Amino acid sequence: MKTSDVHIGSRYTCKVNHKLVVVEILSTNPNGGWNARNLSTSKTTHIKSAQRLRGFAKGANTSPRVAKQASSSSQPATKTKSTHTPQPVANKRLSALDAAAQVLAEADNPMNCRQIIEIMSEKKYWQPKNAGKTPQNTLNAAISRKIKNKGYDSRFEKAGRGQFMLAQ
Repeated sequence: MKTSDVHIGSRYTCKVNHKLVVVEILSTNPNGGWNARNLSTSKTTHIKSAQRLRGFAKGANTSPRVAKQASSSSQPATKTKSTHTPQPVANKRLSALDAAAQVLAEADNPMNCRQIIEIMSEKKYWQPKNAGKTPQNTLNAAISRKIKNKGYDSRFEKAGRGQFMLAQ
């Protein structure tokens, strides 16, 4: 687009963080460009050049606040969660983490990954694909990553060096 085509108060499709979003131009920026509000997140952003603008927004005639108020009158404000929990499929193959959790739930003491893999294979909860050379190292890395990423919400916890157990 050209700079002369940009009007304050109009809505445009704009490229923000490698995504195309609808923005509303709020004002001109003293450093050049425009201040705009992302209509999907309601955050303000600085549009430095008209090259980021892809054209007028199609079908975005109402502001998000008006759209939310209109939709809330026809639908309930909060969705109720379903009380039905789906039953596990009998033939569905467990992931290594799910199988490890099942083994640790059956065990009464912490185990290392080599022991967990052996029991998972014996009870046929999980079999390594393509006969991997070190499935215990893969499982150790996966459990450690879950503990690091989820912290206290993780279903695993470290009991000692190389020893894991289910979180209490």
